Amino acid sequence: MLYLNQSLLKIAGCGGTHRTERSGIMAVAAGIMVPHPPLIVPDVGRGQEILIKDTIKAYQEAAGMAAELKPDTIVVISPHAVMYADYFHVSPGKEARGDFGRFMAPQIGVEAGYDEAFVRELDRLCGDDGFPMGTEGEREKELDHGTLVPLYFINQHYRDYKLVRIGGSGLSFADHYRAGRYIARAAENLGRSVFIVASGDLSHKLRGDGPYGYSVQGPEYDERIMDVMGKAEFGELLAFPEDFCEKAGECGHRSFVMMAGAMDKKAVMPRRLTYEGPFGVGYGICTFRVTGDDGRRGFLDLYESCQRETCKKRQMEEDEYVSLARRSLEYYVHEGRMIPFGRAEEGLPEEMLQTRAGVFVSVRKGGALRGCIGTIEPVCRNIAEEIIQNAVSAGIHDPRFPSVRREELSFLEYSVDVLGETEQIQGEDQLDPLRYGVIVTKGRKRGLLLPNLEGVDTVREQLSIARQKAGIGEDETDVQLERFEVIRHGAKS
Repeated sequence: MLYLNQSLLKIAGCGGTHRTERSGIMAVAAGIMVPHPPLIVPDVGRGQEILIKDTIKAYQEAAGMAAELKPDTIVVISPHAVMYADYFHVSPGKEARGDFGRFMAPQIGVEAGYDEAFVRELDRLCGDDGFPMGTEGEREKELDHGTLVPLYFINQHYRDYKLVRIGGSGLSFADHYRAGRYIARAAENLGRSVFIVASGDLSHKLRGDGPYGYSVQGPEYDERIMDVMGKAEFGELLAFPEDFCEKAGECGHRSFVMMAGAMDKKAVMPRRLTYEGPFGVGYGICTFRVTGDDGRRGFLDLYESCQRETCKKRQMEEDEYVSLARRSLEYYVHEGRMIPFGRAEEGLPEEMLQTRAGVFVSVRKGGALRGCIGTIEPVCRNIAEEIIQNAVSAGIHDPRFPSVRREELSFLEYSVDVLGETEQIQGEDQLDPLRYGVIVTKGRKRGLLLPNLEGVDTVREQLSIARQKAGIGEDETDVQLERFEVIRHGAKS
């Protein structure tokens, strides 16, 4: 077996040089954005790789930067490493290996020693700050192909390094940027020269005859991301809507954001090397050389300042329903208990105190869902109590998300849906995803989807999601359908 050892502020970076005394090089010296198609390896591609010859040429150039800079540590950020919804996993241990056996080429492999001191320092920094990043939850020790492909090329040019492997998470783009800043802090504290590899393909939905089909958002994403990365306008990465990225079928956005965070407040010299997509998947390569400090490029600070101002303006426009939801969750996060009802009901209209109804509370952050819990039928004395209970449940007890943290509160957006009476219907032709929510039931399985949701444009999409929520298969019959209308307060859910 052959093993090879080891829109926001737009500022495209340039600037003076400020080098660490220890190594004569920036702590984070450079980064590369690269794809990871296994078929780029000749023993896997068996001739198909010739269709992406420009990508191979650019990959060799990007990998050659490592030989030029001779970093102590290479940090690979891979979307195919261990990944959790609410945690960034850093691979522990002394060393790791992997091969292309899953792709019919077990004779091609990579092994590398981990930078244990770097991992310990990163774990310590995040632990001290309560940031959800560390070495817990190791599942797959073998190197994934998102790590193997970049190292396959780098090891042809340079092998005198230690490896750090980090997975993405289901957390926000802002949290990925923040994770990158911790990488930079660890490098600075240890005096390490670090080379960042942001591994990720672009859209997987470029062609109808491709393996993942076509989505109009696919080419749009690729054009936009190549423009952003080619100019190192990293602040724009935080402004990509998450639902747009999901529809585009992208793979590497979170890797790119984390790399950008590692270069926070640094002057950067970007180079766009190539873009190809002959197989229906986008492959883009850019390089980023850190040239010095540039305080204007603190993109997370700029983004969060903008978000705070937006939320402040939104709060000034809240009605009583949305205000109660926000105050209820904020009180619980700060005090650890429910807001006293006597305090909460002050100034509320009679309709909230005298009427009973099912209520859903949705919480969003940066345009992405952060929690949504509700009741189809009322379980509390009135709508106000229903909102209080469901607002806390949405922010704290939604099993799809970690509990809302105190530092997140100023970035949250709320909506409250008050449900009308449900009515049974005979078929899909009586549904309208803009006007009616839907409830699907089979036996004890029941799923609900609210109306007028962003990204849900057809009855087919609405029913498919509701079935998923209920655990009812697409091919199951004898499903009971109900519809309902809502009065929505606040933003579109």
